Order: sequence, then structure tokens, then C-alpha cells
Amino acid sequence: MNDRHIIGQAIVFIENHLYETITARDVAEAVSYSYYHFHRYFSAVMGETIGSYIRSRRLTQAAWDLTHSEKKIIDIGLSLYFESAESFTRAFKDRYSMTPTEYRKHGIDVLIGNRQSAQMPDNTIVTYAGLSPNIVTIPAIYIMGIRFYTTISGSESFAVWQQFNKQIPPALRLNKRYGVYESGDTCASDIFHIDSASTAFVGVEIPEGYPVIKDMEVKKLSGGTYARFIHKGTVDTLLQTYHYIWGVWFPKSGFELARRDDFECYTERFTGPDNENSEIDIYFPIQ
Repeated sequence: MNDRHIIGQAIVFIENHLYETITARDVAEAVSYSYYHFHRYFSAVMGETIGSYIRSRRLTQAAWDLTHSEKKIIDIGLSLYFESAESFTRAFKDRYSMTPTEYRKHGIDVLIGNRQSAQMPDNTIVTYAGLSPNIVTIPAIYIMGIRFYTTISGSESFAVWQQFNKQIPPALRLNKRYGVYESGDTCASDIFHIDSASTAFVGVEIPEGYPVIKDMEVKKLSGGTYARFIHKGTVDTLLQTYHYIWGVWFPKSGFELARRDDFECYTERFTGPDNENSEIDIYFPIQ
């Protein structure tokens, strides 16, 4: 067994069943491997057993629910299959060094206290949901488009994209298109979450000095080092990919977030918002 994507498939299965009764054997069956072989492989890759990983993810999800929902604390614990209020509080305090009540009171974000880093034997970073980034260095890019206010979880960008696509001149329609979440004070890695407000920019790549169309602006994407992920699937699952990257990959990656914009790149591999085979490149600035 040497296909790392099988780990991604297993993790997607776990993520989709956090609120259900699942065992390590269920995970192995979901990816069509024997329990014995897959359990050993998962442990070697992720640095912990399947059961430990499930429990770790449930604690992370519990932290998310505490700060992003009105659910009662006992209901959060029981819905994520902790045996009792006492066992939930004990496990949560072991992870976050405070009780669920204290965590909710202080409004601490889920990124704090995530599970420890796990690496392949060759030190290749193991990522979440099969999202293995390439570390790339790119030159500066100029794009022309529209700026607006949004959040990662917001739906504003859909309408803006529809408006923008109608305004792209024919000479630029085959060029790459970009969606940019502009960096700001709310995007620091220790406080960022999907409801953090920021400005965003949608645009099409242009040569430097290209004449600016009325009601549009030009933005320069800084060159530098980025972690490039590939989201494959419909646009309505893009938020899930961001949740994976921010909530799991980034905290355990060992990288620091650089003070540059992260962005999405739409190439000819993007075949429509509802096409399950569409691909979107996501670039995170690192240092």
C-alpha cells in the first residue's frame, strides 16, 4: 500500500461521520482495505491510531461548536460520542488546558490546540483529505477586476463572479482568473476562522500596463513562496476544503503564514461550478 490518497479518502469518511458511531474497522472498510493492514498503514502515516485520530477530530469539532453554535455543552459532547459530561470535560481539558465552559466564555478559535503534527517517514507533510500541497515560487501577477467585502463562509463572491464574467473583454477570456482573499488583521493564523471579514477581489490576469476597464481596478499579486493545493469538486464544497487547510493542515504544517494574500486560480481545469471534476488551485503564502 503506497497510495497516500487512500489516507485522504479515509479522513474524508471520518469527517463526514464525526456525529455518527464509527470504528476503525468502519474506516478501513470504507476505503476497501483489510482492517489489519490499513490500521498499520494509517498509524505509520499519521503518527497515531485511527481511533485516536477520530477522537482528536471530535475534540476539534467540539471546540468549533462551542464557539460557533448555541448548542448546550452537554449536547455537543454527547453528539460527538463522548460517554458522559465528565469524560467530555476531562478529554477537552487535556487538549485545550481549560474546560468547555471556559473555552466558550473566552471565545477561543478552533485553530488553537489542534492535533499534533504527523509526518511521513520521509518527512513529507501528511495533509488532510488528500490535499497534498506543492511548495512553489511564483512571480508577481497582475489582475484586473472588482473588489468587495466578504468572509470565507460568505456567498457574496458568487454574485460578484457572475457580474464580473459578463464584463471580461473577449481578448482576455482565455486568461487565468483569480479570486483573492486580501490579507488583513483578521487573517492571522491564531485568530483566523471562516467568518473572519476581509475584502476580496475577483479578476483576470493581464499584462503589466494593460488599459483598465471602467469600474474595474488593477491588483498586483505578490510573487514569492506558496503552498499550492488543488480543490477538486463543485464550488459548494470549496468551504470544506478551506476548513481542512486552515483547521488541520496549516496548524500542523510547520510553516508560518506570510503577510501576502492567499488566492484561488481558475484555469482551463475549472469546468464549471457544479462539475464534480472541476479543479481550483488554492495558493497560501508561506515563509
